[in-house]
Amino acid sequence: MTYKRWSMSARYLVLGLLILLALLGLWYIRSVLKPLIVAAFVAYLISPAASYLTQHTKLSRRASVNIVYIISILLLIGAPASMTSLFFDEFQQIISDILDLIDQLISWLIKPHAFGGLYIDFGQLANQLAQFRTTFLSSLSENALHLLEQTSLGALWILVVMVVVYYLLAEWANLREQMIAFFPADFRQELEELYQRVRAIWMDYLRGQILLMFIVGVVFTIAWTILGIPGALVLGVIAGFFTLVPDVGPFLAAVLAAGVALLEGSSWWPSLPHVIMAVIAMAVYIFLIMIKNFWLRPFIMGRSVHMPEALVFIFIVMATVLWGILGALLVIPVAASLAVIFDYLRRRALGMAPFPDPLPETKTEITAGRSKVRPPHKREKK
Repeated sequence: MTYKRWSMSARYLVLGLLILLALLGLWYIRSVLKPLIVAAFVAYLISPAASYLTQHTKLSRRASVNIVYIISILLLIGAPASMTSLFFDEFQQIISDILDLIDQLISWLIKPHAFGGLYIDFGQLANQLAQFRTTFLSSLSENALHLLEQTSLGALWILVVMVVVYYLLAEWANLREQMIAFFPADFRQELEELYQRVRAIWMDYLRGQILLMFIVGVVFTIAWTILGIPGALVLGVIAGFFTLVPDVGPFLAAVLAAGVALLEGSSWWPSLPHVIMAVIAMAVYIFLIMIKNFWLRPFIMGRSVHMPEALVFIFIVMATVLWGILGALLVIPVAASLAVIFDYLRRRALGMAPFPDPLPETKTEITAGRSKVRPPHKREKK
């Protein structure tokens, strides 16, 4: 049986309707997209480890994914679980020290004090501070566990993210081939090359993030060592790892360092008050994080994805304001990927070659409707 081909206008109409329906669907489920984006980003972070095992061992892709996934889950759950009691005890100790400081301040404020022959009464301020202490700080440590109990929905989303991460790790190659197979065979080779170019941007971005984490970890380790804060190496490693979360991560690491300084003081200047040491630690953090945000991160990220440093800085600030932490984390590789896709569409619309130069060190082949990219060292000998 022969079928009549659709007219060109009918094809464009149906394609436009499909795109519109897809956009409406994304808009309808926009509230649940963020966990899925997080899952995709986590899969992207640990995918190189699975690929390394597949390429350098005799393990299958599925076996490599299982090993990497299990190790990642153990690290994600085991490390925080082993440190929960320690951090909770330290948290309670910090709250206790803050309460003691407030009690001393209230005792000082409740008495009139003379300044240059003029007596000033701080009694009203002391009463307000005492009320704040009673209503908020005293119950803070008791409410810490209660706050952790109100995370059932968050736990459900964590489970969803874990399932999606495993699915993307194990099935991404098949998903990619199926998506490319939707297009006519004449276009699959250049679409595969377009995918490889976008993938190269994300891999370069990942290497840039690792370099940034390493530099931040080393710098903060040196800074805390100079200040004499106990556990400088651990605090530096935490600061470097938390750099993966823009702004909020380094701030949490700095608060942790300031808390250690508040409790333990400095090993180099033991006579210095602990409060002053904590203030110095926060001041050092502010100075170093300004250098990182205004120069180091734009420089490294710009070099990684071949974007001007000023544009990187502007994109990060705009994404932080509009979309929060996740936007700041993903805006640079997304913007660079969109630039590559736009350039491809522009060149095709103008009748030019799809890419300005050949993709280095890869060879794209389309065989039996399936795409495959072979690195040079695995090409067949002629």
